[in-house]
Amino acid sequence: MTETTTGQDETSSVSPPSSNGGRLVFVDVLRVALIGLVIAHHAGQAYGPTGGSWPVEDPANSELLGPFFFVNASFFMGLLFLLAGYFVPRSYDRKGPGQFLQDRWMRIGVPLVFFALVVHAPIVYLSESPQPSLGEFVRSLYESGWQNLYIHLWFLGHLLLYSAGYVVWRLVADRRTDRPRRTWPPPNHAAIVAFVVGLAVATWVVRGWYPIDEWVPLLYVLAAEPAHLPQYVSLFTLGVLAYRGDWLRQWSARTGMIWLTIGVAASAGLSALWLLAPEVDITAGGGFNWRALVLSSWEAVICAGLCVGLIVLFRRAFRRTNRLLVAMAAASYAAYIVHWMIVVGIQAGIEGIDLPALVKFGLVTALAVLLAFGIGHLSRRVPGLRVVLGTTPNKPEKAPARHDLSA
Repeated sequence: MTETTTGQDETSSVSPPSSNGGRLVFVDVLRVALIGLVIAHHAGQAYGPTGGSWPVEDPANSELLGPFFFVNASFFMGLLFLLAGYFVPRSYDRKGPGQFLQDRWMRIGVPLVFFALVVHAPIVYLSESPQPSLGEFVRSLYESGWQNLYIHLWFLGHLLLYSAGYVVWRLVADRRTDRPRRTWPPPNHAAIVAFVVGLAVATWVVRGWYPIDEWVPLLYVLAAEPAHLPQYVSLFTLGVLAYRGDWLRQWSARTGMIWLTIGVAASAGLSALWLLAPEVDITAGGGFNWRALVLSSWEAVICAGLCVGLIVLFRRAFRRTNRLLVAMAAASYAAYIVHWMIVVGIQAGIEGIDLPALVKFGLVTALAVLLAFGIGHLSRRVPGLRVVLGTTPNKPEKAPARHDLSA
């Protein structure tokens, strides 16, 4: 598969083989859909009850976007981390630690540094009024957890960190050559429930100190929102385990449909509570209290249900590829990188137009998806641009044999 969406190598290579020797088409489609959700999430920020700040504050506003924000945040970035982790072992096995880290830096680090320092930093600095001194500006960025510098690219920084952590773990684990590498089978219902409980408790504990939308400078240099770290770290780790056990293809359709139903039902229940009982503050994201525990548990159920369910649903629904899907999958990583500026530009451009909030939301989403994926696709033909967007085509490599997945 094209691994660029998750910041990995093989921008133009194919997915690991499916049972019939072809692409994992459903992963391509799922990845594109998730990037579309990322764009839609940011497109709605100007028109709904966002918990944080946003550059454009349009007077058109709709509470209907509130449930969308919460349900989306419950799973979409975590599922991207799971897909990212899934392809890490294969890349490491093929390249070794040195080449693996070098390629990770070129694919993830270079775009991250370029956009954070060359693009984002000047924009944020010039938007300050009055403009502070350079020292005050850097100090304010640090005190806000670097979030204004990274913006949405914190995801790339975390991929680099988690990939480095995987390398350290492999260097230690591979010294024990007397033991065969363990293969973890796809989680059954009991294991998924255990994950839900563990994620709910971990999220509740972390949010006792760090509520939703509070950002910290992780390891002094990385923007991080601790409130969602249990989800991101655990799903990236599960993605690594999923590769060895071939979970994406081995999860039964029954298991997937049961958990998809649970995830959709939990999402619908939360949305109904949000809209029908606005006096109940279900957005309370922190504190050691029963409400925060219920919210964390609800979120964990949505996360597990939709992650498992969507993987199986897309596997069943998408078995064949086409030129459009291949092009969108190859452009998805670049689309993620550039979409924020496109979204904000469109939002600012239509701010003065008198339209309902949901109409503006749909318009911004559609235009931003077209432009972001279009720029990502065209960038593959521009040498300098494709370097900073991580879309430099590589020669397709032969995918590992099926038995190599458990090696």
